[in-house]
Amino acid sequence: MNLSAVDLDMKILGAILAGGRSRRFGQDKAEVVIDGIAMLDHVIASLSIQVDGLVICGRDWKNMTRVEDRPTADMGPLGGLNGAMAYAREQKFDAVVTVPVDVLPLPANLIELLSGQEAAVFAEQHLIGFWPVSLSETLDIYMTSTNGGAFRGWLEHVAVKTIKEPLRLHNVNSPDDLTAFLHRE
Repeated sequence: MNLSAVDLDMKILGAILAGGRSRRFGQDKAEVVIDGIAMLDHVIASLSIQVDGLVICGRDWKNMTRVEDRPTADMGPLGGLNGAMAYAREQKFDAVVTVPVDVLPLPANLIELLSGQEAAVFAEQHLIGFWPVSLSETLDIYMTSTNGGAFRGWLEHVAVKTIKEPLRLHNVNSPDDLTAFLHRE
């Protein structure tokens, strides 16, 4: 049984971290077509049915609300999370679920796996996470005090529950990664 945000009595914002430059891939990963659909649209389709609202961090995409990195542009995934957390706080969401643009497939029960009263991330794909909005100010202060900081540093800074991935997730960082994903069994 999949739990929706309504079942959890929480208002959850989905945030797709998509502001990277795809240097290792050689072209915009978000636009790479898999089974006739752009990679980003696969992520949107998977996440949108699990959350109460959806934003994209760090880029424009058709019919999506864009959220800027915070405190400034090009801050990487942590800047995207910080921007999404600020947006969620302003829009009265209870939590943010983050996913990167380049990890497929997303579990259909992502919210059920990650949500709770504390922050949680997948053990190997730590950009997939659940973030209570109550951490928003803490993250804002962390970003300012560390001059941006790294995502792993943030994970060490706050109490984060680590959850084992329920299925093999593929991080598509290079053309070889894409080939491996397309030829998976």
